[in-house]
Amino acid sequence: MKNDRIENLSRRGFLKQGLTLGAGLTLGLHLPVAAKGLQAGPGIAGGDERAAGTFEPNAFVRIGTDDSVTVIVKHLEMGQGTYTGLPTLVAEELDARWDQIRAEGAPADARRYNNLFWGQTQGTGGSTAIANSWEQLRQAGAVAREMLVEAAARRWQVEASRIQVRAGVLSHPGGKRATFGELAEAAAALPVPEEVLLKDPTEFRLIGNPNLRRKDSAGKLDGSALFTQDVKLPGMLTAVVAHAPRFGAKLKSFDKSPAQAIPGVKQVVQIPTGVAVLAEDFWSAKLGRDALAPSVRWDETEAFKLGSDEILTRYRALAAQPGTPARKAGDPEQASAAADKMIEAEFVVPFLAHAAMEPLNCVIAPAGEGVRVLNGEQFQTADQAAVAGVLGLKPEQVNIDMLFAGGSFGRRANPKSDYVVEAAEIFKAAGGKLPVKLQWTREDDTRGGWYRPLYLHRLRAGLDQQGDPLFWEHRIVGQSIISGTAFEQALIADGVDHTSVEGASNLPYRIPNLRVDLHSPKLGIPVLWWRSVGSTHTAFAVECMIDALAVAAGRDPVDYRLGLLAGQPRQQGVLKLAAAKAGWGENPGPGRGRGVAVHKSSNSYVAQVVDVTVRGDAFSVDRVVIAVDCGIAVNPEVIKAQMEGGMGFGLSAALGDALTLKEGYVEQSNFHDYQVLRSNRMPQVEVHIMPSTERPTGVGEPATPVIAPALANALAAATGRRLYRLPLKLA
Repeated sequence: MKNDRIENLSRRGFLKQGLTLGAGLTLGLHLPVAAKGLQAGPGIAGGDERAAGTFEPNAFVRIGTDDSVTVIVKHLEMGQGTYTGLPTLVAEELDARWDQIRAEGAPADARRYNNLFWGQTQGTGGSTAIANSWEQLRQAGAVAREMLVEAAARRWQVEASRIQVRAGVLSHPGGKRATFGELAEAAAALPVPEEVLLKDPTEFRLIGNPNLRRKDSAGKLDGSALFTQDVKLPGMLTAVVAHAPRFGAKLKSFDKSPAQAIPGVKQVVQIPTGVAVLAEDFWSAKLGRDALAPSVRWDETEAFKLGSDEILTRYRALAAQPGTPARKAGDPEQASAAADKMIEAEFVVPFLAHAAMEPLNCVIAPAGEGVRVLNGEQFQTADQAAVAGVLGLKPEQVNIDMLFAGGSFGRRANPKSDYVVEAAEIFKAAGGKLPVKLQWTREDDTRGGWYRPLYLHRLRAGLDQQGDPLFWEHRIVGQSIISGTAFEQALIADGVDHTSVEGASNLPYRIPNLRVDLHSPKLGIPVLWWRSVGSTHTAFAVECMIDALAVAAGRDPVDYRLGLLAGQPRQQGVLKLAAAKAGWGENPGPGRGRGVAVHKSSNSYVAQVVDVTVRGDAFSVDRVVIAVDCGIAVNPEVIKAQMEGGMGFGLSAALGDALTLKEGYVEQSNFHDYQVLRSNRMPQVEVHIMPSTERPTGVGEPATPVIAPALANALAAATGRRLYRLPLKLA
């Protein structure tokens, strides 16, 4: 957003737009607490805890007579900070005290709580939580503030314009004072204003404040935060499922008696994805499944039986042929004949699991004429419809309580609602009378599919006599994560899956002759978005290739990029900032290397400079300097944490993560052979946030794709060898 746009936002009313923007200001809403209508278990509130006179001016704000301000958060908190960021937007315009703000997850209701970037769909993903809520939640806070001021003006018989609101207290120069709670009942009786003014950014007191404590931290530290694993309901059974060992295999037969002989096992039921064992507790269910396993027979007629090496061989054959055009500029074929120097490279990235700390789980319980779902819910609209379809209900009969999630990285936002549907199938097969908790083990999660796809990239580029890129040809081969989903119409155009080529088809570098094309082979392996989606692989190929061109041209890699980024001031800005803070241009010392990469994803710009030390065939990542431009920094400390965490997630894939198949079997199973980054390998990290007046953009994902190419470029600087395959290995 330009400066004049910010100015305009602060001076005109937005309430009239509120209903258009996702019905964010709908009145008269009933916002149930978690698990209302269920008998309460540990950590679950029972009944309606709102005091009489509660002030609910819109779908996002509830002010109690006890002076509490509850912000209804429509996006899942999975560690990325939504329970802090979204309340900050409300609290800023409301002029509340930070310590009186509480966060509560919104129910499933796309009419009120849709992601404004996704149309009439409620869900969390694409680093859009703050970005799509920026104006909507500020409006919500401003409406509540205006009504409190009017209530005070009427009570005190003074002009509203002379009332000041500061830190949860309204005051008048004549000495009158009142808290939000004291005015809540009076404000609730007032009409909602048709226009409200938003603050000018120069007035922000909470937005941009680095001293705000996260709203989810205390509960996660003392154990009171509620995750699906913590849910315990009267009569609840825990289910584990025996899944097919190969994708596409179908259940042929099984003998339930060995499982039924295990103490605590209550039921053994067949479902579309396998056999579910239900027991009084998880361990009994697992032992039951272990006992059941030898008797299960699978029909593997349609099972996927290729290994990673065979898949890669097929991809190389495809890469030898032109793909579906994704972008073309100039005449690359003619330009290649005039190139002074030519570089060709093949890049390979493996299948990757999401490997969140909390394995997949979901609770479904009967509730009146419908059901209640309790889980770390990332994709409310899709999951609500899917559960309704399984159980023969209307979507509105499926109530969803959004609990905390111990990570996701895209896995819980499944377009087929896989694990949630599985929970519904178990609930249905078990009779639908008792609550059921589905719990996947780590092994189930690792071998259960829905991976970041394996990709192969072929790049060929040439330089003119001055060392500038003359042409660039980029061919990508990999499964589409969008084909066959509800997003196909929006994200696949002319045969090209936008998510497969993002970061490549929108190449920011000034190259006159360019071609990008795509092959999207169909395999029987379930694939899904993974943190930073297409940029996970395109940034690696593009930034390593640009670095190789810079070296071939005899140019400094930072200066080379800056020259090719003419007209891209925000990418130039983060690149210059990261380079300056890292001491780019200084000699890192013997046995050491320094590399750089810059990339835009989720509409944010990130540059990273990496320092490495090489010792024979081993190396260590010593330091990573990150510069980010994500617009206005709503919560600087959350941004820093997401830059560190996102970089660490990408570094994990760069150093060792890889999921491989052999004859259709997934070879990895748990953290011993799918080794996510350990703390002893985490480098020193510096994060620098670019000052900005642009509207906020995403921070959960943009640091992830930049680290692998920056690290590969650092290793090339130290060793003279370019590594074009992940994970990176010198031996």
